[in-house]
Amino acid sequence: MSTYHSTSEPVRFERDCPAVMVPQGESVTLPAGQAGYITQALGGSFTVFVEGNLFRIAGIDADAIGKEPPAPLELADGAGDDEVEKLVWQQLRTCFDPEIPIDIVELGLVYDCELEKLDDDRRKVNVRMTLTAPGCGMGEVLVDDVRTKIEMIPTVSEADVELVFDPPWNHAMMSDAAKLETGMF
Repeated sequence: MSTYHSTSEPVRFERDCPAVMVPQGESVTLPAGQAGYITQALGGSFTVFVEGNLFRIAGIDADAIGKEPPAPLELADGAGDDEVEKLVWQQLRTCFDPEIPIDIVELGLVYDCELEKLDDDRRKVNVRMTLTAPGCGMGEVLVDDVRTKIEMIPTVSEADVELVFDPPWNHAMMSDAAKLETGMF
């Protein structure tokens, strides 16, 4: 089955671009001039179909396919833990499995998220999450995406993202909206 759709947006790489193969998780470089199609553009990253394979392009490399990188995050001076936690959850909702157009919160992959105040008024965020399948080659890519996006938040100096498999993920952990989107409701 091809992931190219008539609604996919054609692109041509304007420069050499680091990418991650989906679902293998292998890092590669796609060369300038390479043609492909954007099949998913969610959460600031892009899934691109090139020569029969899927690749994930990080938001910081959006310019390579003629797109804008995500805007820097803003937080009011003196923001409290509630405002920071709200922004953490917003960031978690920008993390997507490259093959499933549903964020990891709605998929039920985030088991726990806690803020820890550090001595210098900075914060550490601890996240426990899982994957839809333990052998997923994109696991470390998703963990890195979560870590990177949380560490973009002003006042957050560190995000510790732990990948766990107990309890094992199942479809019942999905939100009703995610079940409806995937036809599992």
